[in-house]
Amino acid sequence: MAEKVIHFKIKRQDRPDSEPYWEEFRMPYAPQHNVVSALLYLREHPINARGQRVPPVVWESNCMEEVCGACSMLVNGVPRQACAALIDELEQPIVLEPLSKFPVIRDLQVDRQKMFDALAKVRAWVPIDGSWDIHRHAPLISPVEQSVRYVFSRCMTCGCCMEACPQYHEGSRFIGPAPLGQVAMHNAHPTGKFFKADRLRAIMGPGGITDCGNAQNCAKVCPKDIPLTEAIGELGRQTTAQWLRDLLSR
Repeated sequence: MAEKVIHFKIKRQDRPDSEPYWEEFRMPYAPQHNVVSALLYLREHPINARGQRVPPVVWESNCMEEVCGACSMLVNGVPRQACAALIDELEQPIVLEPLSKFPVIRDLQVDRQKMFDALAKVRAWVPIDGSWDIHRHAPLISPVEQSVRYVFSRCMTCGCCMEACPQYHEGSRFIGPAPLGQVAMHNAHPTGKFFKADRLRAIMGPGGITDCGNAQNCAKVCPKDIPLTEAIGELGRQTTAQWLRDLLSR
């Protein structure tokens, strides 16, 4: 009986400016592997399917708990977290590719900086440095509102929604669904809403919310099931109201 193995087909790239190529690996099967733990084995045993010793595959990971978002990649063509991709649930050969919407650094590691830049553009934070006594000591958010907004706080900035979005690509100025979801969350925050107008104006121009084609792929692939399409719909109403306010204030 042939030994049971785990078969990988990995898209590799040695440098940001070099051509990608495919390389296959086979490793002994063991139960309860996920993609990251299998890659850790290949890092210690970097022998490809042809028996050649090669440079270890490069990828990113951190928490191993689907919280940090670092290990995002295409697994059998689907953008997802490698730490949550269980080998026993995947069809082989398991095809691993870097996210295609971000520049490749090396192998499966990509540079997601433009997503972080978009978060800075929309002021995706609550501006309270140090203590800020607003003289209201009762809860500012009802439990119902808190449960709704908590869902958006789970965003890992992993990039899966950006990968699945047809409007987000190299030739587009669209900032993507992840920053829009954070705009909706921070605009609803009791303190964050003080900068609501600034956030809305940031997404009202080129590359903003009007560039969304409502494909709804973002919500389908989000590892945290964040209702991004609902957020974008709400932002559509908010930006319309803000446009009218700006128009009447001139």
